[in-house]
Amino acid sequence: MFSEADALGRSILFGLIPALGTGIGGLIGVLTPHSRESYMDLGLSFAAGLMLVASFTSLLIPSIELSNIYVALAGLITGVAMIFLIDKLTPHEHLEERFEGPARYKGRVKTLYLMVFALLIHNIPEGMAVGAGSALVFEKGLALSIAIAIQDVPEGFAVSYPLIGLTGNRFKAFLIAALSGFSETLASMLTGLLIEVGQGLIPFILALAAGAMIYVVSDEVIPETHKYGHEDVATIGFVTGFITMLLLDSLV
Repeated sequence: MFSEADALGRSILFGLIPALGTGIGGLIGVLTPHSRESYMDLGLSFAAGLMLVASFTSLLIPSIELSNIYVALAGLITGVAMIFLIDKLTPHEHLEERFEGPARYKGRVKTLYLMVFALLIHNIPEGMAVGAGSALVFEKGLALSIAIAIQDVPEGFAVSYPLIGLTGNRFKAFLIAALSGFSETLASMLTGLLIEVGQGLIPFILALAAGAMIYVVSDEVIPETHKYGHEDVATIGFVTGFITMLLLDSLV
């Protein structure tokens, strides 16, 4: 099931694919003359369903198969705790302009920078998941990176569209959204490097990436899709993403 060769090279290659997806979504966002909240809720919930299945089928289950449930649980809990701490200790602001992080930074950091910090926090788990996929056989790792890229398209759109209002410049909004995707490439590369250095850590890292993604889905993505009252649309998107990832995972 797994290949230990050239994890770093694969992690860089796989990490560039989601960055492309984010860029495409960002371009769609800045070229769209108008938007409906229900469209963004549909896209983000699709991403949530896809991420949740990927956390289990591509990360947690392989972690258990390679080691045991206790190693997988340790990695899962560590991943959740890591993103929780980053979320609480880093000043950032979500799309609905809800400030999070140390209170001393509130009102002292520009909203644009706060949103950029939020993007980075959101992209770290996805990049880690792609990097962890570099330990899988090539086809499985590639499928995971493509899946993350697919769900990054609606995320890139949902990010770039409101950035237009903040920056007053469509090109700048696109640039920020596109560059944010490369934070996933960096996280993927660092994860791949860690795997090459310590092959015995592969099961733990797989589960850690799963925990990080599950935290983001529960704490960030799903609440975002339900705040405007489009729960039915969000549920359809979630189930569609869920099924899409199941098909991608079963076809490779």
